[in-house]
Amino acid sequence: MTATKKDPVFVVLQLAGGNDYFNTVIPYNDPLYYDNRPAVGIPQDQIIKLDDEVGFNPAMGAMKRMYDDGNVAVIHGVGYANSPRSHFRSMDIWHTCEPDTVGTEGWLGRATRELDPGQENVVTTVNIGQGLPRALVVRGVPVASVPDLATYGLFTGMQAEQQRNAMLDTFSRVYSPAIGSGQVMEYLGSTGLDAMKGADILKEAPARYSSTVEYAASPIARKLRDISQIHLAGLGTRIFYTEHSSFDTHASQVPGHHKLWTEVSEAVEDFFEDLREHDAADNVVMLLFSEFGRRVHDNGSGTDHGAGGVAFMVGDAVNGGIYGEYPSRKPEDLQQGDLVPNHDFRGVYTTILESWLGLEAKPIVNGNFENFAFL
Repeated sequence: MTATKKDPVFVVLQLAGGNDYFNTVIPYNDPLYYDNRPAVGIPQDQIIKLDDEVGFNPAMGAMKRMYDDGNVAVIHGVGYANSPRSHFRSMDIWHTCEPDTVGTEGWLGRATRELDPGQENVVTTVNIGQGLPRALVVRGVPVASVPDLATYGLFTGMQAEQQRNAMLDTFSRVYSPAIGSGQVMEYLGSTGLDAMKGADILKEAPARYSSTVEYAASPIARKLRDISQIHLAGLGTRIFYTEHSSFDTHASQVPGHHKLWTEVSEAVEDFFEDLREHDAADNVVMLLFSEFGRRVHDNGSGTDHGAGGVAFMVGDAVNGGIYGEYPSRKPEDLQQGDLVPNHDFRGVYTTILESWLGLEAKPIVNGNFENFAFL
């Protein structure tokens, strides 16, 4: 039997709200960590150690198992210069690769255009969630979007139309303040409704799916299970996008952050276990990122918006390990009390685009950036 080469598939899991880098990958041998975290610091005997310097949050046991298998890359100090510490603006920068101006095209929308220039497949890119992330938006590029695959397939024609309209309305309300209602409505008129029609194709995916993997009972587990169903249905989807929230841990951080990372870690592990059961994991990699990290010093119960963060790449094709250096925690090296990013996020994108998706990165990320060999 002749083997057929599989197309590479890319999954994005956005950790929305600003994940606390300092309590996710913890420099447990640095006294400055404990000096700055009197309220939310993790006791050293609870940290899941990766090496003699850093360890994972105790809720990340599943991530550690994948790390030990060589399937997780930890990328230190990811971000960009002069963080505005605003959720919307920071995410806008990550989505459009435009830190100095308000961008109108999403980086993965551009990638979709390159992967399917003739728009032959309206499910080349799929979002699982409400609305449509700006990263996927480019005029004339259809992107299918559904909030919940299990219930979407049960809707009547009228209900599905109502849901599509509600999602488009959400998109319009979210992005109009940033790029103007004219551009938003132009996008919706030329592309949005057609893109949502692609979601109807996805209704068939659950009927083709069978698995022995029991996903955890969390929103992100459900979303990743939806992605697995679509991937296994063989619909030709190359890019998937979803998110989990909220990592905006201003108060009561310790239990909330623990719950979030338990849910994410277990869901990601279940997802890849599911794909491996179906011999469908070897061509899938996943990026986990957040719009920024948190302030180095806690606020007494949680942490406030910061700058430098951490990103993760997960998958069988990933060269696991630790990439880059942890930003300095010394007071004189902080900016406005924050860790300073030392790796531009567009370098992470460049590696994914060129080493995984086989695309020229420069026109998609708007420049040349240092990248690591995690793929």
